[in-house]
Amino acid sequence: MFRSLRAANAFANRTNLLTKGQQKRFLAIHEYLSVELLNKYGIKTPKGAVAKTPQEAYEVTKKLDVEDTVIKAQVLAGGRGKGTFDSGLRGGVRPIFSPEEAKMFAEQMLGHRLVTKQTSAEGKICNTVYICERKFVRREYYLAILEDRKTQGPVVVASSQGGVDIESVAAENPDAIITLPVNIDVGLTREEAKALVEKLGFSAKVTDEAVDTMIQLYQLFWDKDATQVEINPMAESADGEVLAMDAKINFDDNAEFRQKDIFALRDTSQEDPREVNASKCNLNYIGLDGQIGCLVNGAGLAMATMDIIKLHGGEPANFLDVGGGATTEQVTEAMKIITSDPQVNAILVNIFGGIMRCDIIAQGIIQAASQLQLAVPLVVRLQGTNENEAKKLIAGSDLRIITCDDLDDAAIKAVQLSQIVKLSREAKVDVSFQLTE
Repeated sequence: MFRSLRAANAFANRTNLLTKGQQKRFLAIHEYLSVELLNKYGIKTPKGAVAKTPQEAYEVTKKLDVEDTVIKAQVLAGGRGKGTFDSGLRGGVRPIFSPEEAKMFAEQMLGHRLVTKQTSAEGKICNTVYICERKFVRREYYLAILEDRKTQGPVVVASSQGGVDIESVAAENPDAIITLPVNIDVGLTREEAKALVEKLGFSAKVTDEAVDTMIQLYQLFWDKDATQVEINPMAESADGEVLAMDAKINFDDNAEFRQKDIFALRDTSQEDPREVNASKCNLNYIGLDGQIGCLVNGAGLAMATMDIIKLHGGEPANFLDVGGGATTEQVTEAMKIITSDPQVNAILVNIFGGIMRCDIIAQGIIQAASQLQLAVPLVVRLQGTNENEAKKLIAGSDLRIITCDDLDDAAIKAVQLSQIVKLSREAKVDVSFQLTE
């Protein structure tokens, strides 16, 4: 078991990408949307509503008409409570005691970026706040259902220590984590759920409700092709209710064709715009922190390309797999996405033409260079189907492209050229690599 459930999903994300050659986003939706989904399955939550303006926050709080409320920034990142907004506000989850206070906090959240331990330094934009009733609870528990590689099926992960950072619980007190593999042919049975409820320590008067809640959560997980349903905390309230106080749900991309209502909830403002553009063009792209842009066909070859760049002292700026059936237009779009990263100092194209034809890649490179007036060094290695035709196209284009037959040689040149560009930029010396000159 991973110490972090999110780390486990991130690992699964990258592993699936390598083995299947597909980009895996594992769609996440905002908390308020997750709450709506929970309610449809009969799972109780504190009552609440969303607001997109400070005035709406005022009106929502007034309409809820409860003594205590909480305002929560809706960004797709963990650690919101300890995050910081670029407005200076600390904490993306705040208790509020009046409509006026809701409006004040909304002004400092909406339209501002929240930085947490799970975001980049730039943070994520907050376009919506969720205002809900503040419940006082007797006990807090942790409950998650996720896919488990070891058992090759769903597993329920639970703890009596909820409402806190579950990664810390796993690290400091691993015995407090209970795991229950679920037989996919049977589902989570009432007997299994009851045994788990008793282990966790729910009081006898809410046992049946807690069992029902667990079974309903598993049904949601199964029906909606979720990869993770995480409730932290699941609470036993002072007035004898079992409530999901917070919810994080991820969904399998491969099920998009049958979960269109779920995928319509995707908020692209929370994602890297380069990855959004890539998905629109059916390209597999993941942004990284390096300076050498990579354009490759095949997930395995892409990983090998990134490895050899690192071997020679460079850092890849991205993973980009154009796949086996890319068109000239897709290759052009791929180059646009790579060069939209200001950190890119050089580009390495590594194509092994099997299904993918090298001349298509060459046409895309030429088209992109003409349209974008690329001003960074471009190293190209093309091997396989229509390799000679591709080399003729590049040679006849009058573009300043460095071609190599050997991948090791190509990587060395890309790293060296990237370092030259980096040094020239730091020294503010104009070193032009304009391809179309």
